[in-house]
Amino acid sequence: MNVAKCAYTAIRLSLFSFSLAGEAKRWLHTFKGNSLKTWEEVVEKFLKKYFPESKTAEGKAAISLFHQFPDKSLSEALERFRGLLRRTPTHGFSEPIQLNMFIDGLRQQTKKLLDASARGKIKLKTPEEATELIENMSTSDHDILRDRTHQPTKKSFLELSSHDALLAQNKLLSKQLEILTETLGKLPTKLSIG
Repeated sequence: MNVAKCAYTAIRLSLFSFSLAGEAKRWLHTFKGNSLKTWEEVVEKFLKKYFPESKTAEGKAAISLFHQFPDKSLSEALERFRGLLRRTPTHGFSEPIQLNMFIDGLRQQTKKLLDASARGKIKLKTPEEATELIENMSTSDHDILRDRTHQPTKKSFLELSSHDALLAQNKLLSKQLEILTETLGKLPTKLSIG
C-alpha cells in the first residue's frame, strides 16, 4: 500500500468514530488499538453488526413494495422512497433498478404527468434524464401533483368564519325581533277589535 493511501485510510478510520453516537460508538471502541486496519474491514464489521441479513431482506422488501400513497404528492413519495433506501444501505439495488421501482410504485395519475412532461414514456429516458425530470417536478409539485383519489364532498352548510357566523346570527335575530315587535305592536289593536 502506498503512503498516500495509508494516510487516507488512517484519516478515514479516525473520522469514522466522529460520525457515530451511542451504542455504535461504544461498539467501535470495543476494537482494541489498531485491530481494524482497513476501511473495508470496518465497513464489513459495521454492516454485519447493524445490518444483518434479516434486516437487509426486510429493507429490500419494503423498497421493492414501495407505492405512492393516495394523498401524497410526488415530492412526498420521493422523500419516502429515499428514506427507505437510507434505512437499508445494503439493499444492493443499482440506480436504474431503484428508478424503475420508484416509477412503478407511483399512482397512475402521477405516472401520466411524468410521461407527459417527458414527452413520451419516462422509462424511455436515460436514468439521468428521468431522475432530473422527477427532481424538477417534485420541487414544484405541491399544487400540481396533489392528485387526491377522493374529492371532498360538497358541504351542505355554508362554511363561514366565526365573525361572519356571528354577523349572520345577529342579522337573523334582528329580523326575528323586528317581526316580534311588529306582531306585538298589532296585538292591542286585535284585542280591542275582538
